[in-house]
Order: sequence, then structure tokens, then C-alpha cells
Amino acid sequence: MTAAQDARSALSIRDLTIDIGRPLVRGISLDLRKGRIHGLAGESGSGKTLTSLAVLGLLPRQAKTGGSISLAGEELVGMRRRQLNRIRGKRIAMVFQDPSASLHPQLPVGRQLTDHMRVHLGLRGDAARARAVELLETVQVPKPAEALKRYPHQFSGGQRQRIAIACALACDPEVLLADEPTTALDVTVQAGILHLLRDLATQRDLAVLLVTHDLGVMSAIADEVAVMKNGEIVEHADRETLFLSPQHEYTRTLLAALPGSRIDEADAAPSAPAPKDVTAHEEAAE
Repeated sequence: MTAAQDARSALSIRDLTIDIGRPLVRGISLDLRKGRIHGLAGESGSGKTLTSLAVLGLLPRQAKTGGSISLAGEELVGMRRRQLNRIRGKRIAMVFQDPSASLHPQLPVGRQLTDHMRVHLGLRGDAARARAVELLETVQVPKPAEALKRYPHQFSGGQRQRIAIACALACDPEVLLADEPTTALDVTVQAGILHLLRDLATQRDLAVLLVTHDLGVMSAIADEVAVMKNGEIVEHADRETLFLSPQHEYTRTLLAALPGSRIDEADAAPSAPAPKDVTAHEEAAE
């Protein structure tokens, strides 16, 4: 890594291993840089979700983690739980696959947004509420002031995921981990969420780790992609190189599985970024 790249590094993973009775992640290394989306792709069981959970220290108690995970020079592997709690949600945040599971069904959206701010930022009352409205505006939830009073079940799936992203952004984190954030969504709604993640990375100088089995999703927004198989990274390249000239047989197999894929054609190209005007269609799509 060059000195310029190192200055842009938000999170550095080196030789990460995870063992839960047997090795599940085998010495992987990644660098997440500010303002960029780093894709981590692979089939179920490849170790990609375990990798993201290891960053936040959310692995099962019996898991043994080796190697290094460094947040702006601060080592996370082996860090005490109390110290990790000060980092989770504040400096590193996570968006999960199912917003219905990550949002509390019996608490209004405003309470869930402001809880993060009270714990990590000390914001309360009108100041916290104003920031919550601003966050909902950022993620393009309609009528944000009214939305604060509503409950998760009163929103569509796409809007719930936007609210989950707003919760993750509440304390202005340096790193955002997104684990299959669009899998359960309609294609049109999915496009809106992907475009939102792209905008957030660029506008907030946010380092994003996008975990997904879907290389079609990667083709839309990832700046670079690492492909995992059986706990190892088998290929790592910028998006264009990986899609136009995949080197590993497993990568070629994943690409060939995409609808309409013809990876042997020289003029094959990654998908274009999602169109901007998509939020208006989310309710209709669901």
C-alpha cells in the first residue's frame, strides 16, 4: 500500500483467522478506504458474514480470532467488551439483511434513532430530534418529522431498510458494514438502497464493506471486490478488472451464474449505477 492509500485507510484487516472448532476464515486481508465501497462476495458459508461480525466482536464466545483488525491504528482483536461497546455504533456501524429484525417493533422510529445519540453523543431533547429528522431526510424517508412517531411495521420494506441505515449513521461512523442489505427487497427498491449507499460513501467519506452473495449488486456500486471461497480470498481486484477479466475459476463460475452473463465476451461490462429517481417507486414496488 502506498503512503497516499494508507492515509485514506479507515479499517485494515490483516491475516484474519476465525476458528469455531474448525477453521472458518483462513488468513484474509482487506483494506477499507474512506469514500469507497469494498465488496466482499461469496456463496453461503464462505466466511464473508463472519468476517464482518469479527470486526465488531460479535462472534460466538467459543470463536477464536487471530490476526489483526485495525481501526485507524487501534487494534480491535482482543479488545475488551467495554472498549468495543464505545466503538460499536459510533465509529463502526452495521446494517443487517432484515430491517424487521434489527429494528425494535414496539419502539417508534424516533426513539430508536435518538437512543444511539444519547449513548454515544450525549444528545437529548430537541437537539437529538432535529438530528433524527436530518438523518431521515438524508436516507430519503418521506415526511421525516412525522415518520419519527411511527413504528417499523408502518413502513414498507425498503423504507425500513433506509431507517436502519439512518440508525447506523446516527453517530457519524467512519466505517459502515452492510451485510446483504438488499437481499430481501424488490429489484426496484434494491436499486434505491444501492444508490443511497453509493451517495453516502461519497458524500460522507465513509468506508463501506458491502457483504453479498450477489455479484450483480457488486457490479452496480462496488469500487473493488474481494471474492471468498471456503474462508479464503481467492481473487481481489477493482470492479472493472474483476468483471472484465476474472482470473480465478470460482469467480468465473459466480459471474457465469448471473442472468444473461457472457463473461467470455471482450465487450462485457459492469452494470451501470442505479438511477437516482427510485424512491418514489418503492411503495408501488412492494
